[in-house]
Amino acid sequence: MTLARRALGIDGRKHGFAVSSLHGDEPEAPGLNPRETAQLRGVRRFGATGALLMALGALGAGAQPVLQNPVQGLRILGLPARMPSVAMTITLTGSAMVVLAWLLLGRFAIGNFREGTAIRRLTRSQMDRTLLLWVIPLTVAPPMFSKDVYSYLAQSEIAARGLDPYAIGPAGALGVDHVLTRTVPNIWRDTPAPYGPLFLWIGKGISAVTGENIVAGIFLHRLLALVGVALIVWALPRLAKRCGVASVTALWLGAANPLLLFHLVAGIHNEALMLGLMLAGMEVALRAVESADPIRGRSLLNLLSGVALIALSGSVKIPSLLALGFLGMALARRWGGRARSVAAAAALLLAVTSVVVLAVSLASGLGFGWLSPGTLGTANEVRSWMSLPTLLGLGTGLAGVFLGLGDHTTAVLSLTRPIASLAAAFVALRMLIAVLVGRIHPVGALGVSLGVLVLLFPVVQPWYLLWAVIPLAAWATRPSFRIPAIAFSSVVSLMVMPNGGEYQPFVIVQAAIVTVLVCGSLIFVTRNRLPWRSDGGASAGPRTTAAYAETP
Repeated sequence: MTLARRALGIDGRKHGFAVSSLHGDEPEAPGLNPRETAQLRGVRRFGATGALLMALGALGAGAQPVLQNPVQGLRILGLPARMPSVAMTITLTGSAMVVLAWLLLGRFAIGNFREGTAIRRLTRSQMDRTLLLWVIPLTVAPPMFSKDVYSYLAQSEIAARGLDPYAIGPAGALGVDHVLTRTVPNIWRDTPAPYGPLFLWIGKGISAVTGENIVAGIFLHRLLALVGVALIVWALPRLAKRCGVASVTALWLGAANPLLLFHLVAGIHNEALMLGLMLAGMEVALRAVESADPIRGRSLLNLLSGVALIALSGSVKIPSLLALGFLGMALARRWGGRARSVAAAAALLLAVTSVVVLAVSLASGLGFGWLSPGTLGTANEVRSWMSLPTLLGLGTGLAGVFLGLGDHTTAVLSLTRPIASLAAAFVALRMLIAVLVGRIHPVGALGVSLGVLVLLFPVVQPWYLLWAVIPLAAWATRPSFRIPAIAFSSVVSLMVMPNGGEYQPFVIVQAAIVTVLVCGSLIFVTRNRLPWRSDGGASAGPRTTAAYAETP
């Protein structure tokens, strides 16, 4: 019994909670000196040049539509499409330049890990200008790194025709030869929509405006993604301030992350809207929960509005509803932290969420098909090596083939995936209790739980890492989190092909070699202008050790 209580974190001990060691207070700092400001301008231009190269290369190497390609046949803009190897090389070089620029920008956001945090950081306005300059070229570029936006267009058209996108796929609803179906990847042509009613409701509106015009549909879906990114940029520094983290550091690791730039802006994934609504809801609701004033009037309105925003995010993709659990535990702690308080907080949040979900499901005309097991399991058709239980199943199946025992991949997956789900549920429960007893901030607990969920999810796409990285950017400050987050973000950003599919191996090797040569040359040329060496960035000072975990 004692072991179980200790495992769940209800043994009464206030010290030794391992996850809390990821966090330490990180005070704001003065701005950069003139030398560092000049280097920052160089870093900003370096990244903007990379983004421009990505946009140019995407004209030939991006995830272009099969039909209605606006640059096809044009003398100049259509040139990259007639030189796919060159376009691929340009895009990959630009991507590497953006990643390198982001790493250099980190010198002015968090400093040198071995020496401590930077005593000078770039200002919020400098961060905003840098982020805006890197985002603009990607907003006018063709889709990159994924063809999911074409599934969005087809599923939205299905809903606009009054059909049920949760019961029938694009091929069955629109026809195999329909202009929107033709660009949907084969694996998804007969698959129902796996997204919530809010997203498809907005998609219905987009489809009503654009019809079968693919370019216009892409443009409006990217605007929707940019709304989500704007919400992330709005909420992230405010949440960081609540957790005692420097706002520009959180923005650098979360909002300026290459994964966000490449997959939410260039790739137009609806994770942008999901994460934006979730984080905005957490910030608005915590204004009431963490306020010293009674929860009534304006404070109550903030609480209800925040819960409604999180419920709306869950109507885009369900995993974001996990945030309600941690918000509820924080509210229960404020109300005394007893079982009665937990029940009252759960009842309030469940009532608000039910009203929002019911309203969206009925008003959109899409009903509740998005909650059916068949819809929720749609993504399981993909076997992703980034998922730990899937990787274990694939490895075991491959070993069985080599040993002559047969391919038992499906059987092993039927074991590893449920076990992984139970493990993720246990971690989430552990974090919920930790929030209730005051050992961890709800934003940190949410980030840790989403991180475990992503790693143990049956399917993991590169942009799923943002589910954890963005919330944790507002709370986790230790090198034990930041170094792996930076490394994974940098490497994974360069692993997905710009067209969202596959290239011939020799094309990839050729592009990689040229990218290394070009980037190496650029580093040599700018070696005295940009802070490539550790002594070229911001100065360092002592690192603080205070942690939220021990605050009541």
